[in-house]
Order: sequence, then structure tokens, then C-alpha cells
Amino acid sequence: MMSIKDVSLGIDIGGTNTAFGFVDKDGKCIYESSIPTCANEPAPMLFKRLHQEVEKIYTTISGKYKLIGIGIGAPNANYFKGTVEQPPNLNWGVVNILEILKQYYDLPSAITNDANAAAIGEMQFGAAKSMKDFVVITLGTGLGSGIVVNRKLVYGADSFAGEIGHTIIDPSGRECGCGRKGCLEAYASASGIKRTVYELIATTNTPSELRDISFSRLTAKDISIAANKGDRLALEAFDYTAKVLGLKLADTVAYLSPEAIILLGGFALAGDLIFAPTRRYMEEFLLPIFRNKVKIIASALPEGNAAVLGAAALIWNEINTNN
Repeated sequence: MMSIKDVSLGIDIGGTNTAFGFVDKDGKCIYESSIPTCANEPAPMLFKRLHQEVEKIYTTISGKYKLIGIGIGAPNANYFKGTVEQPPNLNWGVVNILEILKQYYDLPSAITNDANAAAIGEMQFGAAKSMKDFVVITLGTGLGSGIVVNRKLVYGADSFAGEIGHTIIDPSGRECGCGRKGCLEAYASASGIKRTVYELIATTNTPSELRDISFSRLTAKDISIAANKGDRLALEAFDYTAKVLGLKLADTVAYLSPEAIILLGGFALAGDLIFAPTRRYMEEFLLPIFRNKVKIIASALPEGNAAVLGAAALIWNEINTNN
């Protein structure tokens, strides 16, 4: 008789799509899919549709796999309360996600933000399997972060600790999506480097193929492609982005003294265009006692399903912690 394997369900709620997948204890994704989030709908509507899709798939695999828990990554998620609070890009207000989930499943469940989920994913399945103290930075449209100390995620008193992206570079700097000015996220992210390119276009005469692309069409990938061809303006944009990020990572090291800082997300796919100068600037800005001690490394989670793996890892982490 074939043994039945335990799996957790990982759910990643985004502004456009919500991805989900069944993940075993070794981080193998058994099945993954997604549905449109429909950001203007109330949260219960999303979970009603999600439940229908999940059950459709689970019935086909339940002979081999047993669902033991559900982990969710979502913007502005409160791990302690099980709530999502005023999420950007979702018309939800404050909603208790774990209460909604109880209508469908009587299983252990947990929710946190996507960067925290990514940090737990790296600890369970990725680059931080053997580490006790590390920081994950998610470089996408914005900049998220998850902090792990002694193999425990740092939530702080209110569950919202670890907002490195909203530490300030310049109090009179760029407007950030959070409503304040000069946040790191407004500079060191896919949207931030776009803004840097357009500032350079406006303030320099440096020749660049990027001058022919409108702001609405320009992507971080376009900037990476141009930089890899040696485009001076694109390279200058990467250098400036890395300088700002390196400065704030040096501050992060002063607070936490982590073994490593792990970068992941779409913008991190620029590879050495962002990794090499960020390492150089971080070393330059570090307090001497920390120099040449802290690695900046790439995520070891597969790019396509890192968010789902991270969400699923929440449950495996709870099981490992409580055993």
C-alpha cells in the first residue's frame, strides 16, 4: 500500500493574481496554479473562488497527499491577529483572513506578509537552511524585507517589524507609495530605477537607447538589457540604485549583524548589475568591525514559485518549531 504524503497549501495574494500550490516538507511543489484576485471585490469573494479551485485540484491528488495546513502571504498581513490591514492595491480595508478560512478548512493556518513568507521559505527550503541570522530583501515593484534572528522571524510588538523599504534615504526626496518622502523603496526597486533613469535623462546629456522609451513603457528589464550592452546611462542608474541600497544594508548590518543578506524578486534577476555594486557600496559604508563578514547572496528558491513556497513554508516552520 502506498503511503500518503503530507502537504501544506501555500497561497500568495497579489494585487492582480493569487497563486496557490501544494508543497511537501522538502519544498517540492506538487501542483501550482493561480486565479485573478479581482482587487475590487471583498476578500470573502476571493476565498470562495479560491476554495472552489483548490478543492477541484485537491480531489485529484488526495489519494496520494494529505493537506495538513494552510499558509498565506499577503500585503499588510498581521501574523498575530490573522488580519490584512489596509492593503495597497486591494479594496479590503481591515479583514480577518483566518476567520474567513475557517469557513472552509478546520486546519492549522497562518498569515504573514510576502517578504516574511519569503524569509521563512529561504530558511525551510532555500539559501538559509543552515543559517541562524539573516535578512531577506525582496526587490520587485517595491522593496520588502524579512528579518530572521536565531531562526525566528522578527515580528516586533505589532507584527509589522522589518520595513527596511520604508526607512528614509532623504526626508525631502521622492514621494513614496506610502505617502511619505524619500523611502528606500522609492529608489531601490524596479519602479525606483525607472525613476532614476528618467531623472538622468532629464539632467544629463548622456546618450542612451532608453531615451526613446516612454516612462509608461519602460521596464526594469529594459534597463538591464541596456546596461548589459554597456549603455552608460543605464549603468549609472544601476550604480546609483546600488549605492542607496548598499547604504541602507550597511545600516541593517549595524542593527542585526546577520550572516547573510539574501536578495530575491524580479529586480534581483538583474544579477551582477545589482549584486556587485551593492556589495561594493555596502562594504564601503560598513562599520569596520563588520567588513568582509556579511554575504549578499541570491535566493535559492525557484523564481517562478518562490512566493507560494514561502507561504507554504509558514506551516512547515510552525510544525518544526512546535515539535
